[in-house]
Amino acid sequence: MAFWNRRKAIDVSEADRGRRLRPSLSWPHLVALGVGAIVGTGIYTLIGEGAARAGPAVIVSFAIAGAVCACASLAYAEMATMIPASGSAYTYTYAVLGELAGWVIGWTLILEYTVVCSAVAVGWAGYATGFLTGLGVHLPGVLTSGLASGGAVNLPAVLITLAVAALLAAGTRESATVNAVLVALKIGALLVFVAVAAPHFDAARFHPFMPYGFPAHDEAGMTRGVMGAAALIFFAFYGFDAVSTAAEEAKNPARDLTIGIIGSMAICTFLYMVIAAAALGSTPYPAFAASRAPLAFVLESLGHPNAARLIAGAAVVAIPTVILAFMYGQSRIFFVMARDGLLPQIMSRVSARTGAPVIVTVFTAALVALVAGVFPLGKIAEVANAGTLAAFVAVAVCMLVMRRREPTRRRPFRAPVPWVVGPLAITGCIYLFFSLAGITREIFVAWNALGLAAYFLYARGHSRLGQAEALGGKGKAV
Repeated sequence: MAFWNRRKAIDVSEADRGRRLRPSLSWPHLVALGVGAIVGTGIYTLIGEGAARAGPAVIVSFAIAGAVCACASLAYAEMATMIPASGSAYTYTYAVLGELAGWVIGWTLILEYTVVCSAVAVGWAGYATGFLTGLGVHLPGVLTSGLASGGAVNLPAVLITLAVAALLAAGTRESATVNAVLVALKIGALLVFVAVAAPHFDAARFHPFMPYGFPAHDEAGMTRGVMGAAALIFFAFYGFDAVSTAAEEAKNPARDLTIGIIGSMAICTFLYMVIAAAALGSTPYPAFAASRAPLAFVLESLGHPNAARLIAGAAVVAIPTVILAFMYGQSRIFFVMARDGLLPQIMSRVSARTGAPVIVTVFTAALVALVAGVFPLGKIAEVANAGTLAAFVAVAVCMLVMRRREPTRRRPFRAPVPWVVGPLAITGCIYLFFSLAGITREIFVAWNALGLAAYFLYARGHSRLGQAEALGGKGKAV
């Protein structure tokens, strides 16, 4: 069988005989994991970046990005419950489209998850620095900005990355429980923001509504327009895909994954729209667009310093849940690719005491800390979006292919009107991809070119399927 067409059997994916992760998560853990991944830097910090690109029409950008993610989440829910194994889009693509396509998506997910963790760490560092300043603790600028921003290293971003990695290494259920508590704190703080800002709402602040137009275009070195903002704040919505990486650790995958993916997406979409409306209606967008902590800035400007400190404090405590969720997902992607032989086997070792892949968690943390310590938020977020959009397209394609190839296969969750949902997810993601800045697309292409070289130099020769085929296994996993 040609290497590009080797497919991991779906039934093998469901009961992989290799090293497995311990089932310890129920649906509340998965909903909290999804909400923890989705609600974070996207709304706490990127609402300012989005407003700078689209003005008040950023609320339309939120709606567009949310609609695309909603379609993708339905495809994810169907694939995750049909193939309840770790690996998310990588595993689905490997099982449906073949090894080479699976590798490309896995390599893309490495980019996505690493860069998301780094972007959130940088966003958290902005709130942490402001919070400390409010307490009278002033960190030198050289230690709060990376090399790309004129400093030496973003030390707060590096430290929070290492702290989250230590929590993950302690065990999956333990880290999930801490995550659930922090998510509740984060949601509570955002509801306080809405309650304080809503009385200051003035519809006049929404005029002109679309100052930079609808299509994405370059203006003064920034990609502006509703679609330009949507391509960036798309970052604020995804995170539900991190739930699918927990498939192997779910106690009841068929039920829990559906609730975790769709439930977290529904909760967060509603919350985002309310918060965006409150922020835009209470404060002129140019004022908070330039702030590293826009929600706290809004409350400060409205004369509520105590509420501003509460928001900043909650962000400092709770934004790390996003890092936790995505670093969790990243370590599981590395783990499954190593278990399949496409990465070094040492990455698939699981701690006998905690049931967590400690070695790969440490490696992931080091990689994330390096990126977070050097690059600014805006650039990191856009690169993360490119990888995510590619993964979403792959999952939607996999869903449609399986509907044709195996229409009678058991699907614990079936996406409604799949031939509408799937194409909408695919075309929406492709449109958002081409709304990204040109340099972002170039980085994405360069990363995947590097990935193809890695595949042919290492992964192809170490693939478990390839080795089984060489021994006469006809491509079946061993």
